[in-house]
Amino acid sequence: MILSKQIVLFTNIVHIGIKQTMTDDFKKERFNLTPEQFLVMDTLWDEGVLTQQQIANITMRDKNSIVKLIDGLENRKLVKRVSNPKDRRQNLIKVTPYSLKIRQKVNECAFKSVESIIKGISEEELETFIGILAKLEKNMYPKSDLLSLAKKYPSNKKDGEAI
Repeated sequence: MILSKQIVLFTNIVHIGIKQTMTDDFKKERFNLTPEQFLVMDTLWDEGVLTQQQIANITMRDKNSIVKLIDGLENRKLVKRVSNPKDRRQNLIKVTPYSLKIRQKVNECAFKSVESIIKGISEEELETFIGILAKLEKNMYPKSDLLSLAKKYPSNKKDGEAI
């Protein structure tokens, strides 16, 4: 029972801490991004033009939260919505030239942030931790598979190519 409570408490504390650390690091570098927005940008930078549903699927978020994240990114001039010529009911999300200009510096900031979070933890420990997280996630969402998702993305497609 005590371990069960610790798992819930500790994962929540770490989750909040990771988000706060990355938010603080982005602010220090004057990037007006949340960690969630960074994940969307990172997905778009790696995968190219995507629909909102594709972004939701890749990031494993619900479509409504993706809409809000894209609204924020659009307000920051990092992405723009365009009608899908193949299906006018869909929006395609494209990165802007400005976001491409800051991509490398944003990624460097994110990587530094993560490095500060995982310092002192061996690669073997991290691999074990990732495996445990994948098992926890599988218990909650049996149809999901984080490890195969990690192998699939980024897909190394050409920039701007729609899936």
